[in-house]
Amino acid sequence: FKGIAPNANLIDLRVLDANGGSSDSVVIAAIETAVKLKSKYNIRVINLSLGRPIYESCARDPLCQAVEAAWRNGIVVVTAAGNFGRSGYATILSPGNSPHAITVGCMKTMATYTRADDLIASYSSKGPTYIDMTVKPDLVAPGNLVDSLLAPGSTLAAEYPGNIVAASKYTTAYPATSAYIQLSGTSMATPV
Repeated sequence: FKGIAPNANLIDLRVLDANGGSSDSVVIAAIETAVKLKSKYNIRVINLSLGRPIYESCARDPLCQAVEAAWRNGIVVVTAAGNFGRSGYATILSPGNSPHAITVGCMKTMATYTRADDLIASYSSKGPTYIDMTVKPDLVAPGNLVDSLLAPGSTLAAEYPGNIVAASKYTTAYPATSAYIQLSGTSMATPV
């Protein structure tokens, strides 16, 4: 099974723990590492499929400052809008509130190729951003019911066994255990 960018070269700077938690300092350190490795590995894009609540103006937010530093170094930063759209407006997460980030909301393709029936996912966070009132998200991408790689033995696999994709869905070449899991959210839309 090949995804939409099978020949992409990726550098994995993991910042989330087994339960999906992290801290600003860990995320900032990863962004700084990507900036330092930019020339060596031709890093052109940073994907941040993560976010946390906005506590202050983007100008004072350390995550937004790290995103801006990457942008000033010629790296495009793409970040998830968040999955709090059902709570109303101004639900975009940080660092998606940064004007230097491309903030991605989630759409549903309705399992068709045509875009005529596509919908914004009800859970996709909406702008404007809290405090700064910046218009966000910048765009939406497919992120609902996406088949993605599965880390065997991961917390996601243990907590959501119903989301594991049957190995036979793509090919019989895979062993009985699946290599994929189906997930939804702006974190799935962001890399698209």
